[in-house]
Amino acid sequence: MKVTKILVGVLLALIMFVTPAAAQRSQSPDDPSGFVVLAEVVPDIIQEIRYYSTYNFVGDRIDGYYQPCALMTIEAAQALKKVSDDVMKMGYRLKVYDAYRPQMAVDNFVRWAEDLNDKRMKKYFYPKVDKTRLFADGYIDAKSGHSRGSTIDLTLFDMKTGKEVDMGGTFDYFGELSHPDYTKITRQQLKNRMILRDVMIKNGFRPLATEWWHFTLENEPYPDTYFKFPVTFLK
Repeated sequence: MKVTKILVGVLLALIMFVTPAAAQRSQSPDDPSGFVVLAEVVPDIIQEIRYYSTYNFVGDRIDGYYQPCALMTIEAAQALKKVSDDVMKMGYRLKVYDAYRPQMAVDNFVRWAEDLNDKRMKKYFYPKVDKTRLFADGYIDAKSGHSRGSTIDLTLFDMKTGKEVDMGGTFDYFGELSHPDYTKITRQQLKNRMILRDVMIKNGFRPLATEWWHFTLENEPYPDTYFKFPVTFLK
């Protein structure tokens, strides 16, 4: 009987510790309560939200981008504030292209990729890639880490020149040129990529092997939730 009471006590203690994390992992995809407007946490960022504009690989404003702002989980935004503080000391600012991406935007990408006749932006973003290969080669997928809220696409902005740092390739270019360790660029361009990569890793972000601009918070709070709410200024 005594052993049974001890086991029950241990079980209740485990439930008390496990339940909050489990609840967090299973947060409703329509619930933005764990998110913030990135500029409110990182006021020094520059934003060019490409999917709110028509200058992207689709050529249209993407579904779910109701306003030109970046959203992230609170944890990711706080980590990015440390990145911003570090690069400011080097004479840079962060420039953000995309952060949280709702599932409806990913669905929009999928529909576009299935329309093989729509090649309006091919010469700008995928000149060397046949559109029939976008799914097979991993450029388009039905799920995106961005929808979990702790992934960001960004670059460095040089405060002396007033221009983006030369990374030897543009954001969202489909091809080997976008791989962070691509060597057929200048030494300075590769160095610039590594400056961004190193400061992001230092502050808890994980890089992607195929896109120099793409990073995910290592300990993202919602690793299994793909959120659906639109990109808009949160109240």
